Amino acid sequence: HGAAELEEPGTEALPRRTPAPAWIPTTKGEEGDLCLRSSDCAAGLCCARHFWSKMCKPVLREGQVCTRHRRKGSHGLEIFQRCHCAEGLACRLQRELGPGDTSRLHTCQRH
Repeated sequence: HGAAELEEPGTEALPRRTPAPAWIPTTKGEEGDLCLRSSDCAAGLCCARHFWSKMCKPVLREGQVCTRHRRKGSHGLEIFQRCHCAEGLACRLQRELGPGDTSRLHTCQRH
């Protein structure tokens, strides 16, 4: 008695992979599209919080204002997150201010 005799006639084995749910996009998200993680977004974009959802936003370029996080995990407290600086750039305190200026503004700068 083989195992094939145990199957009911007309039943087929289910495929190993289930199809993706319809709400998961098949193409990479463009700026302003909803996302779950940065890999959902097109090149040059990251997935960042915007109010209580997340959307694809542009990665920051040289000279753009960035957010410097003092404590690990504090990024999750923002309701308007910015993306990280582009490759080759770091988020640093802006140095081009005049004497006596105590601004805490950070911008994306070359290493």
